[in-house]
Amino acid sequence: MGVEIERKFLVDHEKWGEINKPQGIHYRQGYIVDEASKTIRVRAAGKKGFITIKSSTTGITRKEFEYEIPVEEALQLIDGFAGSEVEKTRYRITFEGKLWEVDEFWGDNHGLIMAEIELQQEDEAFEQPDWITREVSDDKRYYNSYLAKNPFKDWGK
Repeated sequence: MGVEIERKFLVDHEKWGEINKPQGIHYRQGYIVDEASKTIRVRAAGKKGFITIKSSTTGITRKEFEYEIPVEEALQLIDGFAGSEVEKTRYRITFEGKLWEVDEFWGDNHGLIMAEIELQQEDEAFEQPDWITREVSDDKRYYNSYLAKNPFKDWGK
């Protein structure tokens, strides 16, 4: 069984703008099923496509199954079957031996920059880069599936 243990953090825009980063990858991800107990997501990431099935989250852990599919099929699934979608650029940065994935969101979520780190166990220790601000792992508003239906631009309203 696949398991994802992930922590999420907000990113300081000013510090993020100052660092040297690798080239990002454009992501489109659509949600075919988005329920409390499960999510089925299709993602087009650059020249690759993926379909992912996730369970509900307990703590910072959930079951996850991800399969690569042709990117053309991923785009067809997003366009034809997704009820909601997010668009972002993802940057992969290694810091102190750990991989951080930083997402700059576009469209209705423009202005949100979030970093994720996947761990082997919930209590695993790691160093945080100085561009990290506060943790939002327990705040469901920062789940991509939530952002697809309740965009960041509407939060202040």
